[in-house]
Amino acid sequence: MATLNALEQFRQMKYGLFIHFGLYSLLGGEWQGRETPGLAEWIQNDLNIPVDVYARLAEQFNPIKFDARAIAQKAKAWGMRYLCFTAKHHDGFALFDTQVSDFNSIKASPCRRDFVAELADACREVGLTFCLYYSQAQDWHHGGYRAYHENDAEAFESYFEQVCLPQVRELLTQYGEIGMLWFDTPMGMTLAQSQTLATMVKEIQPDCLINGRIGHGLGDYLTTADNRIPREVLKSAWEVPVTLNQSWGYKRADDNWVQALETSKKLVKIISRGGNMLLNIGPRGDGSIPEDSLAILDDIGLHLARNTEAFFDSLPAKPYVFEFEDMFFTQKPGILYIHLMNPQKWVGTTLSLYHMKSIAQKARLLSSGEALALRVGKDLEGFGHWAIQLPEAIQAGDELGWVIEVSIQGERFEVEALD
Repeated sequence: MATLNALEQFRQMKYGLFIHFGLYSLLGGEWQGRETPGLAEWIQNDLNIPVDVYARLAEQFNPIKFDARAIAQKAKAWGMRYLCFTAKHHDGFALFDTQVSDFNSIKASPCRRDFVAELADACREVGLTFCLYYSQAQDWHHGGYRAYHENDAEAFESYFEQVCLPQVRELLTQYGEIGMLWFDTPMGMTLAQSQTLATMVKEIQPDCLINGRIGHGLGDYLTTADNRIPREVLKSAWEVPVTLNQSWGYKRADDNWVQALETSKKLVKIISRGGNMLLNIGPRGDGSIPEDSLAILDDIGLHLARNTEAFFDSLPAKPYVFEFEDMFFTQKPGILYIHLMNPQKWVGTTLSLYHMKSIAQKARLLSSGEALALRVGKDLEGFGHWAIQLPEAIQAGDELGWVIEVSIQGERFEVEALD
């Protein structure tokens, strides 16, 4: 298991960048005039592209626009604290210098680049924790496990011993400190195999976290299903992998973007319930990042920069006792942060909060420091009541939401129970 210090650091980071990039990025979800019905990174499997035919894509892989330093600088500016990169996805193509197989970006591609090394250096330059995704159970190139179509225990054991374990060892020994290894579903792996993998990770880098998808309950924290947010505050550490559209890898036809307001709302929900959000981008085959992704993340980054302490220096607060759309709470000792999403509907109104056990002392708009009129008293039933007068206009940069900072008596925010 992870050291308490490593796990606490993970919980404090709260927001990370996921990058899905590989040979599938060249195809953009299309093959011989057909659009894959599923995820772009699953195109080899879903459209039954022969292994040898798919492997020849490596001869075209030369992503001249993939700039590790620029990506790391962007992630930092967006407010992210860690970055997780697909060192090897299900197709088996390694984006690092591995001696285990020639099917990698150094030996099989004209670019001759080690993308893991480039990103490791770039992340450390800007102070991001560097993490790696590795598909441990599915490897369609090396014949260990062809998605759901095979269950050959002997073939898988050969792949596991000859490819998976030595490649993970390379990642842990060639690129400095790795903050976390993000494994992706155990499929048919046995408990013994998952345990062997976890033990090796901890023997080499004890502080390297292991996500929940290693399987068999051996992860250091819970990884939820894709884009699935728990309804309540969880005591354990947890993380939600989130997409900006429907696919993880680049898919040319996928224009179903989750815009900045909705994505920012997901982030607030997750942080207010004690979790981390790992938000994905899928660069094109040339390494460039889709413009929609950049615009959405730029907007969220501006919102975070104006309200940093309400996100990163905060803890979950007790859930409010009444259903209240677009309102979430975080806190730190003596302070409650009220996150009001979609401020257009709040302009000039009074935020009226009932059953407030804590005593509010003053309120201000966090982004600007503007003092807000506050009335504290009792409702007609004798319960605590706050009334906060909200601003008459939305300032530039506050379009995604307001954060109201309320100073309270006592360390922790309390509400009156309904029963």
